[in-house]
Amino acid sequence: MSLQVVILEPAKYDLKEIRDYIVKKFSRDAWLETSRKFREALDSISKLPLAGAVPEEIELLNLTQYRQIISGMNRIIYEVRQDVIFVHAVVDARRDMMSLLTKRLLRANR
Repeated sequence: MSLQVVILEPAKYDLKEIRDYIVKKFSRDAWLETSRKFREALDSISKLPLAGAVPEEIELLNLTQYRQIISGMNRIIYEVRQDVIFVHAVVDARRDMMSLLTKRLLRANR
């Protein structure tokens, strides 16, 4: 049985930024490949939601309900609540997660 996956607005915004960057820097085909890998990762977590690791930066904040899975060069940060998976963020694996979390918190308070 697969769980429902819900991509939250901040994660949709992340995907748009990633798409724009990849299309501009590389090509539309590169974006299509990245998108395919992203969909495969979502399918994977829908079947095995607890297979993802707790990101160490988030674990330091005692938020162990969040997990991550790597898709290409991106980290998909998600939360499992009962029978639904909420995707909170999709970020380049090379980015500083603490800076990203701070930016998210500041954006959420506007």
